[in-house]
Amino acid sequence: MRKTIFCGVATWCFLLSAIAAAASAAAPGAARERSYILAVVPYQLPLTVHKEWSPLAERLAQRLGARVELKLYRAIPHFEEALARGEPDLAFMNPYHLIMTRKTQGYIPLVRSGQALSGILVVRRDSPIKTVADLNGKTIGFPAPNAFASSLYLRALLTEKLKIRFAPVYLDTHNEVYRHVIMGEVDAGGGIPHTLKYELAAAREQLRVVYTTPGFPPHPLAVHPRVPAAVRRAVLKAILDMNADEPGMKLLERAQLTDPTAASYQGDYRPLEKLGLEKYVVNSR
Repeated sequence: MRKTIFCGVATWCFLLSAIAAAASAAAPGAARERSYILAVVPYQLPLTVHKEWSPLAERLAQRLGARVELKLYRAIPHFEEALARGEPDLAFMNPYHLIMTRKTQGYIPLVRSGQALSGILVVRRDSPIKTVADLNGKTIGFPAPNAFASSLYLRALLTEKLKIRFAPVYLDTHNEVYRHVIMGEVDAGGGIPHTLKYELAAAREQLRVVYTTPGFPPHPLAVHPRVPAAVRRAVLKAILDMNADEPGMKLLERAQLTDPTAASYQGDYRPLEKLGLEKYVVNSR
């Protein structure tokens, strides 16, 4: 008898659970609920990246009618590992990350800034180093081996074009590079104009640019191929539309998407394949 009662209760519990699940699925909007992971390359400290990207992620979520989860990483190698696994649905990555992930996950560039990306080398303002030639035999700090403009391309130019011998030190973020230069722990450091512009004034005033690389198409906001084409188009339109009002333009500027334009792998990023930078790439473990 007890066995019969138990079976009956268990059956009713199962049926009620099934009915509740069906009702939830049938609820208005439930079937349309979507969630996307937006990952951002950690070119600066996570708190700084959060401040620069969370307002844009919120506005993008409103436009898409979906949840957009901003994913932050402590260091660039951790971000690269996530890309290699295809975890982010959307990812703001450096140009060479796009080349690397295209071979593994097939990320598609959607939109980029209309302004070219250049790398810079900075020294202390009172440093005796006046030109890039003065860095021969010196120690240079970089954010990470595969940070494109501030490390990968910069190291290739220093080595192959400028014939500079140097000892590289990898410091995770642009913020750390600038601080190590100021403290005299490295002779110079790699960065980009955007991160130097948004450094604290007290730090920025102690630095001086001694070299700027040629420009290339900047970081794209790319999408994993599993994301439906309609959603890709909606993301692109949402970003482009933000440039139509002052608040939106400010969000885009902080997120390195000033004057946004549609991105193309063939037209924008495929030329980077010819630079021969693979010899300078350091694969994440």
